[in-house]
Amino acid sequence: MSTPGLWNALIRTHHITSRKKVTKLKQAAATNAVFVLLRTGSSPGIMFVEGPEIGVEAWVATVQKLRYKDYQLASRPAPVILEGSTGLQDGNAGRQGLHETESVKDFGLQMANRGIHAWWRKGMGYSQNDQL
Repeated sequence: MSTPGLWNALIRTHHITSRKKVTKLKQAAATNAVFVLLRTGSSPGIMFVEGPEIGVEAWVATVQKLRYKDYQLASRPAPVILEGSTGLQDGNAGRQGLHETESVKDFGLQMANRGIHAWWRKGMGYSQNDQL
């Protein structure tokens, strides 16, 4: 089940520790009107972005310009495909801006709450299942 107008992407890096770079990512999230979730601190660095197609692609381009170590576009920008009938939680639907978490476990829980846990697991390389 696809959500009209919403796109997302997933990026992996070695780590996200530079507050200067996080500030630039926050500015880009506000400029492009997208929701961003970062896993900051030690390895691995994870970035999730969701919003309109143009905003997601522009935000991903901003990340590329910041030259993160071991940058990998794990899941290219594409329309959001929700799992089953869980879907986006009402509280998440209109959220924008940059949000941070320090644990992979919490990041995974937030992906499950958004209805894209299997997509996230596949992008991270935790699951080899081709079907979502």
